[in-house]
Amino acid sequence: MADYTLELAHLYGDLMNTYGDYGNIIALRYYAKQIGVDVDDRLVSLNEDFNPKAYDFVLFGGGQDYEETIVANDLKAKADGLKEYIENDGPLLAVCGGFQLLGHYMEMADGTKVDGIGVMDHYTTNMTDDQVKTLNGSRLTGNIVIKNNETGEEYHGFENHQGRTFLGKGEKALGTVTTGQGNNGMDKTEGVIYHNVYGSYFHGPIFTRNGNLAKRVLATALSRKYPDINWQAKLNQVPTETF
Repeated sequence: MADYTLELAHLYGDLMNTYGDYGNIIALRYYAKQIGVDVDDRLVSLNEDFNPKAYDFVLFGGGQDYEETIVANDLKAKADGLKEYIENDGPLLAVCGGFQLLGHYMEMADGTKVDGIGVMDHYTTNMTDDQVKTLNGSRLTGNIVIKNNETGEEYHGFENHQGRTFLGKGEKALGTVTTGQGNNGMDKTEGVIYHNVYGSYFHGPIFTRNGNLAKRVLATALSRKYPDINWQAKLNQVPTETF
């Protein structure tokens, strides 16, 4: 057993794992193992409490419309705990539908409006909304490349979504789109960063394809739990996987 352990919550991993989002946990475990850290993950799903003090990292993946509707109803009971976790700088990765549901609302392709929990200030319209001036009525699909404006890191992935997300107060983009469409196909933003929350439409999964981001988030989670160790320096010695 390692001397250091991270506890991970996989929110609705039995319902919101359409794009193999569990691969992000596998990537974190891969890098953590090389610096002597164990990663334990636990499924937190329907009718289960979310304890914000119990976890060092949270993954909230994407799903199909039907599953997202079920999750949206249950998520309300976890809203206070998630808000506390986020506002206290808990690291979280939200992909696609998970990203959308942390905001105010999302609109399905048929126009059905599904309330999010509003712990972050973004919102998501559908592809036929009057606000959508680019590729109205079309899904945003294909390879995508973005550049983080603060670190200069490039991230590569695949996007496939009809929703158009618009960022709000206190939120900044994960990166600026250099190839592809991003959050809404219009403002060149992709994903979100808020405190230590990273949201994205990237599939691949994002941590598997972008070891630079996986290592950055892992260092954040470890530094929050074990602040007396320079985790970034340790991770800098580990080769970064990317493709």
